[in-house]
Amino acid sequence: MNNAGQVKPMQETRGRNRTGASAVALCLIALCGCPQPSWEEAMAAGQQAVAQSRYGDAERIFSAAVVKAEQSGPEDIRVAQALSGLAQAYTAQNKHAEAEPAYLRALKIYQMVRGETHADVAATLNNLGVLYRRHGQYADAEPLLVRAAAIKEKVFGMEHLELALTLKNLAQLYAGQGQFDKAEPLMRRIVVIREKTQGAAHPDVAQSLDEHAMLLRQMKREKEAEPLEIRSQGIRTTATSPNRKPAPR
Repeated sequence: MNNAGQVKPMQETRGRNRTGASAVALCLIALCGCPQPSWEEAMAAGQQAVAQSRYGDAERIFSAAVVKAEQSGPEDIRVAQALSGLAQAYTAQNKHAEAEPAYLRALKIYQMVRGETHADVAATLNNLGVLYRRHGQYADAEPLLVRAAAIKEKVFGMEHLELALTLKNLAQLYAGQGQFDKAEPLMRRIVVIREKTQGAAHPDVAQSLDEHAMLLRQMKREKEAEPLEIRSQGIRTTATSPNRKPAPR
């Protein structure tokens, strides 16, 4: 599942032969009284529904996947995986009250089965932290995001994009509370990670430079923001040049 705590939908394709038709068929099977698909098929259909922004369908499919997984025991790892998908579907529909217990139960299972420092634990902590941040529960969000970052440092290393994702969420948490002195070093670190992992001319580096510069301007540090903005613009200009070389991925 997506570890960003944010569902990234793809544009829904319409037409008789649209991509994902098989997933749509599985969705319909799950919603009617027809023979049920396997857990794996239900999960694939739920993920496809999320990708197509059909969050209500995703909610129903993932709910059915939870029930199916529970047949193997309430603490089966597949229950946690289905709950994670369900929580994302709830989050995309702004159903905070429903998403929170789904994430919490998934987290409990992951910790019990995978261990306290597994990547799945970090992803769930990140997603739950983002959920709390979006609803102004800053005191609840901070320890979760801090712990998620610490786990990712241990699992992935100090220069991994997964770590950059959680650092950005933590920086946004601090910035949202006006704690710019805590947010700014994180923003600077994100730029460094992206430069080393994606290349100095990657569009994501430009985005991170812009975000860092915006924060510096909020801190009245315009002279430090300006070179970041100039560099970001240079990356974007190069990216749109007809003779440009593709940025490394």
